[in-house]
This record gives sequence, C-alpha cells and structure tokens, in this order.
Amino acid sequence: MKTYTSTRLHYLDTTRAFALLLGIVFHASLSFMPVFIGWAVMDVSTSSMVGAFALVSHTFRMALFFLVAGYFSRMTVHKVGASDFLQSRAIRLGIPFVAGWFLLRPLLVSGWIAGAQSMRGEVDILASLSGGVATLGNLPNDLFVGTHLWFLYYLMLFTISATILRQCIILIPAVHQAITSAGNKLVGCLSTSKSAPLVIALPTSFCLWWMTHWGIDTPDKSLVAHLPVFCLYFGCFVVGWAFQRKPECFQSYSRLSAANTILAIVGISALMLLAPYEGQPGHENYLWCKAAFSFAYAITMWTLIPLTFGLCKKLFSSPKAWIDYLANASYWLYLIHLPLVVAFQIAVAELPFHWSVKWVMVCGGTMAIGLLTYEAGVKNTWIGNILNGRSRSSRTSLATPV
Repeated sequence: MKTYTSTRLHYLDTTRAFALLLGIVFHASLSFMPVFIGWAVMDVSTSSMVGAFALVSHTFRMALFFLVAGYFSRMTVHKVGASDFLQSRAIRLGIPFVAGWFLLRPLLVSGWIAGAQSMRGEVDILASLSGGVATLGNLPNDLFVGTHLWFLYYLMLFTISATILRQCIILIPAVHQAITSAGNKLVGCLSTSKSAPLVIALPTSFCLWWMTHWGIDTPDKSLVAHLPVFCLYFGCFVVGWAFQRKPECFQSYSRLSAANTILAIVGISALMLLAPYEGQPGHENYLWCKAAFSFAYAITMWTLIPLTFGLCKKLFSSPKAWIDYLANASYWLYLIHLPLVVAFQIAVAELPFHWSVKWVMVCGGTMAIGLLTYEAGVKNTWIGNILNGRSRSSRTSLATPV
C-alpha cells in the first residue's frame, strides 16, 4: 500500500499561475512588435522593447509550466495510482482540449480575418465571424490544430509517455534502480552546483538547434509531435518529476542566487546581441551565431526558471486568498484568453495612444472579462469541477491542471 505525505508548497501554485498569466501578457504584446511576424494585427505604435520582452519571456514560460506539471504529476501518481491519474488527466486535459478547440478555433480564425481587415482600413465583424465559423466545414482537415491549446495536447502526450515509461522501468529492478540513481544525481546537481545551468544548457541547446526558427517553435500546426519541442519540454517534465522524488533538492533549487542572476543577465545580453543575425542567413558566421544564440537561450531558460521559483517562494510561501483565487482561475483564463486578446488588439490598433498604454488596455480587458466569466459561469459549476477538481474550497496542489 502506498504511503504519501506532503507539505503543501503554496508557491508552486503561484508559479504555475504565473507561467499561464505570463502567456497572456506575452500574446498581448505581439501586436506591438516592431516588425510584422504574421500575428493577427500590427499596431500603429510599436517598440523594440516589446520584442525584447517577447524573446526573453518565451525562453522559459512554457518550460517552467511543464516542469511544474512533471512535479505535480509524480505527486498525483503516488497518491492515487497510475490508473486514476490517467483518468483524471483525460478529464481535465482532454475535455478542455476537445471542447475548447471547437469553441475557440472559429473565434481565432475570425480574429485573424478581422485583423487583416483592420490593416486594410475597416473591420466587418459579422463577415469575420462568419468566415471563422465556416472553417469548421473543412473538417476533418486541420482538426485540433491551429490554436494555443497545443500545450494540453503535449501535456497529454507527456502524461502517457511518463506513465508507460514508469511502468516499464518498474518491471526491471536493476533499470529502476539505475534510473532512480541518475535522477537523484541530476536534481542534486541542479540544486547545488553553480555551473548546473551551463551543463543542462548543452542538451537543451541541441534541441534548440533543430527548431525551425531561432528559439522554441510553437507546435500548433500538426498532431504529429514536433520532435525537438517534444524532447525539450518532455525533458522539463521529467526534471520536475525527478525533483518531486527529492523535495529537499527542490527546496534548494527554488532559491534566488547571485550565480543564477549573473548568468541570466549574461544570457539575456547575448540574446539581445545575437537575435538580429537570425534575419541574415547569408552572414558568413550565421551558423556560429545560431549556435551561440541557442546556448545563450538555454542558459537564460535554466537560470530564469529557478529564479522564478525563488521569487515566488520568497513572496508567496504562505497562503494568500487572492493568490489562491487567481491560481484557481488561471487555467480558465489561459484557455479563453487568445480570442479576447486579439479582439482587444484590433480594437486599439489605430488609437493614437502609446503602445504601453494599449498593452495595459489589452491585458486588463482580457483579464477583466476572463475573471468575470470565471466567477459567473465557471467557479461553482461543473466546468470548474472539470478544470480545478471538486475540492476547490480546500484546494491542494493536486487541483492544478497538470
């Protein structure tokens, strides 16, 4: 019979919520980029500062999310068993993925249609909505692709992969012992060695090398797993899983350290210097620049992750009602945010305000509608039961969608 004891780590709930909410701010920034990147709309007010924010935030936000997911996944497996774990994930990941795609995909397509209309000088809302809904008539072509919900699909893949690997490893005691020992050494190194970000940056930068673009690709175009993205994020998931086995190492890892801060500054500085070379494929040192960029990107990732844990641990180790509420709401907010973000971006695109003011307007409007709908139609309903579990009043870390 399994025994399980745990001291709730409130700051992990905060960290997960931060990773999701940072995604909202990230997407809200994309219309203010100084160059057109294929986003739904490009604002009349842009800034290179937005490009720097988008680059740095993208290095670690999803890696952080999947690491936390791995931590809570192992916790849940050892509490309820593999069968119940898979069943709960099928409900809390699979239902939002399927239902969310059918509800949100037409709205997102509508947003892109309206954004194109906006850049030509006028927006026909009814025509854009009609065009978005009409895309459902193309099914099964592009089924379940083309939205921000790809993270749920990959989380389901990681859940199945980790469960199968765990069951296979358990069957061979020698392999189980070797894997456990290797995992303990890994998290021990990550939590104690000042050079750990440099070491783990090597395999990470190898994954980054095979991305289509510099940085991490968004794997939303196909249900066939994007191998470099899968390997990178599944690696983060496995690191989180291993950390849950050694909570004392995770406590040590979750700290603000001078070494990580200095490395993060160096990594970010290198990214800023090297990023312009992505647009110069004919440069004689293009491949060297890409290699250096990938390594700097990986260092930035593996320093900002523990620094984020450390900051959340410092500020939110004790329970706070508003943080608990926001952590509960964050899953819903992320699921529905993108059509709202695009709609607000289109609405403010031509306004004669500074980009920073409009960025706040987009984020604020999205959060306001998201929280209102959460309070009115999600929190105490069957939808809330699916997203956050049934024990919302005495919420534990197991009530997270990971």
